[in-house]
Amino acid sequence: MKPQKIGRALGIGLRVAGRVAGERMAAQAQASAQTPPNQQVADTDAVRSAASRAAGRSTGRASRGLVRGIGGFLRPFGTVGRKLWLEITGVFFLLPVLVFGPWMWRTRASWDHGPNHRTFLISAVIVVLFLYLGISSFWRAWRK
Repeated sequence: MKPQKIGRALGIGLRVAGRVAGERMAAQAQASAQTPPNQQVADTDAVRSAASRAAGRSTGRASRGLVRGIGGFLRPFGTVGRKLWLEITGVFFLLPVLVFGPWMWRTRASWDHGPNHRTFLISAVIVVLFLYLGISSFWRAWRK
């Protein structure tokens, strides 16, 4: 992964987090400026519900921004994690090839008919299957 992509993702995440924090501070300052400290506000159901709706909307906007910021921050790590996962599974798929390959080589003389015909066929199928799985896993990791 290029360092520029990681830096860009970190910068975007920090900008979004800063914007969310700024919106919250502005909402709190606006709420405190609207109500003078010595004036009593009438507690009616309409005022409470309007205030709770406004608070819910601002909280929703803030949480959406936060989620987008965190998602932008974690996206490069997810890409690297997917590549790493594919490479690790490719290595584990190639381990049976290392085990059954020599076994297949030892029994190659009886591939057509002989005492180890079944052993050769089983080991050949296992080697071909796991070789395909290991190579395709590395191929997918290389493409991403």
